Amino acid sequence: MEEAYWMPIVLFSSMPGIHKCIALGVVFISWILIHRWSQRNQQGPKTWPIFGAAIEQLRNYERMHDWLVEYLSKSKTITVSMPFTAYTYIADPANVEHVLKTNFTNYPKGELYQSYMDVLLGDGIFNADGEMWRKQRKTASFEFASKNLRDFSAVVFREYALKLSNILCQASIDYKVIDIQDFLMRMTLDSICKVGFGVEIGTLSADLPDNSFAQAFDTANIIVTLRFIDPLWKIKRFLHIGSEALLEKSIKVVDEFTYNMIRQRKAEIEQAQASGIQGKIKHDILSRFIELGKETDSSFSDDKSLRDVVLNFVIAGRDTTATTLSWFTYMIMTHPAVAEKLYFELKAFEEERAKEEKIELISYDKNDLKSFNNHVTQFASLLNYDSLGRLVYLHACITETLRLYPAVPQDPKGIIEDDVLPDGTKVKAGGMVTYVPYSMGRMEYNWGPDAASFRPERWFKDGSLQNASPFKFTAFQAGPRICLGKDSAYLQMKMTLAILCRFYAFKLVPNHPVKYRMMTILSMAHGLKLHVSRLG
Repeated sequence: MEEAYWMPIVLFSSMPGIHKCIALGVVFISWILIHRWSQRNQQGPKTWPIFGAAIEQLRNYERMHDWLVEYLSKSKTITVSMPFTAYTYIADPANVEHVLKTNFTNYPKGELYQSYMDVLLGDGIFNADGEMWRKQRKTASFEFASKNLRDFSAVVFREYALKLSNILCQASIDYKVIDIQDFLMRMTLDSICKVGFGVEIGTLSADLPDNSFAQAFDTANIIVTLRFIDPLWKIKRFLHIGSEALLEKSIKVVDEFTYNMIRQRKAEIEQAQASGIQGKIKHDILSRFIELGKETDSSFSDDKSLRDVVLNFVIAGRDTTATTLSWFTYMIMTHPAVAEKLYFELKAFEEERAKEEKIELISYDKNDLKSFNNHVTQFASLLNYDSLGRLVYLHACITETLRLYPAVPQDPKGIIEDDVLPDGTKVKAGGMVTYVPYSMGRMEYNWGPDAASFRPERWFKDGSLQNASPFKFTAFQAGPRICLGKDSAYLQMKMTLAILCRFYAFKLVPNHPVKYRMMTILSMAHGLKLHVSRLG
């Protein structure tokens, strides 16, 4: 028996070198063929030995969201094996509710996700778990409910929307091509820095000034996203090469700006308190958290924690809002009937509000720039938190944009313990479960046969706005981690779009490619280049 066991090894060892190579090659190829054959009935992407589905995923990286749509339209849940972990992607609302609410504690951000994002988000609310997350959530929810912050935000959002209008007005005169996504990114960065830091950074202007903080922030965002499918990122970081070397440089720029703002604001607060003018302390988020940091056992007592808090708010308030505004603009350009209906809602709103305020509307000629701009300013004065709530069709258009182009197209969660999802899918501890808002919005089993169509009317029932389950419409997440900034985001988007859609029309530059860029936020890879004209 022992002799029979050793015989193949003896024969193999006595074979010539070339024959050994051929034999090994046959064994290796047979192994691959058997592995691939065993997956013939498997849902989801097929895998290779050792590499898992990494090869197919890398090949489809630039179109990954649509790659997932193709698989999830056939199966509501798919598993993608990677060299060191496995991702389970879910598009079924029942599974999403299980992960985000029912068994919430089993699906934290997790150590793997945190290792990818820590360099940018640190211990901020989007990257924290457990007690640290709960403390920040409680504090942030109180701050977002503050009337002072809401009123301050409304004033800031109106101010920057009018700045954008002035730039668009000039562009319409010159009839020059503009990248509206770039302008929107600048507007939201300026406004969130005003709301978040209480400072004016001045990136929104017709001469498009460079801003090292904005550029570094974008670069860092792109690179940390790449980490999710780059198995070599830790080696690159250790060797200080490639994308990881660039990431380190970018984070230094981001941190320098942020820490300077923290030191400046602390000095201003101390000066205000020393002068006995406590009421002059600003209402921005940073000022509020600096004050909270003085309380006993506060989580915000050091500059690092304040840096993490504010950068999390910046990524939430800048990128997500600008991205949605960009896709919205593209949607109304490609759906003229929607743009027309929205325009008439805004005209009727303007007349109704003017009657209520007993204001005589300024007559204007769209070709007379002074009267045009005066009328835009007057219209903007009619917009506030309460009055914007009347613009129901605008709300539906924004929501429909978010359904098809969610600012966060996919959101992974860690797995603490083995679990079984409602559809019977088994998930293993140490892996990741990712719900996919981009795919979910396109699934006929979620939204019906017209799921892929942009149709704001789907959000009305008997003439009234209706909400969908947050486990089906997941643009703002759901469960205990549902987005605290939802109302603030809608406030800025409505404020900006009410002005833009009332006074401007947009036309896409011929042959301009419109596609997303792979990063944590669904921004446009080549911007959104268009011509703008004034409306009467």
